[in-house]
Amino acid sequence: MGFPGNIFLKSGILHLASFCVLLSVPLAHSEEFRLESAGLRYGFSARAHTSGFKQSDVFVNWNLPWSWDLFSRWHLQWRLDCSAGWIGGNGDNAGVFASGPSLLVHRDHIPLSLEFGSGPALLTRDTFGSKDFGTPAQFISYGGLDLNLWRHTRLGYRYQHMSNAHLDGHNPGLNMHVFQVSWRF
Repeated sequence: MGFPGNIFLKSGILHLASFCVLLSVPLAHSEEFRLESAGLRYGFSARAHTSGFKQSDVFVNWNLPWSWDLFSRWHLQWRLDCSAGWIGGNGDNAGVFASGPSLLVHRDHIPLSLEFGSGPALLTRDTFGSKDFGTPAQFISYGGLDLNLWRHTRLGYRYQHMSNAHLDGHNPGLNMHVFQVSWRF
């Protein structure tokens, strides 16, 4: 059974994206596809029934060629997030590979930004002891907060949900607190 907040998170991402597209198309501008940042993430389970799960990965973010300037100082930037790493729990380990779009929301002269994203993921195994995720094909959705410390350094937190979106009849899901550090180019 998936986390009920996942529906809210996916719905919120979809509504935010729709709002941005419909209300700001005239304000959109095209930029180049470019490497934005690279870093490391580490996460641990947010729920008691999956308390032994941990995940770590390396990631890169590319700015996609679509951004919007809203309300004079607010900006929206689409990015592509790609990661490869390790996930473990209940004595078993697996590789995890993920890629998908994210939307970054920030304001001029404020070092904090919001990030929302969702995309497919692939596990090299779907059973970890007694915990069965149903299928190696999963989807990861998240919402988070990033803090730009210096010109090239960013710290971040995200609340992340992983599930198979009912591709299999068994869909327990996994919620995690994930912390990250990255180098901005």
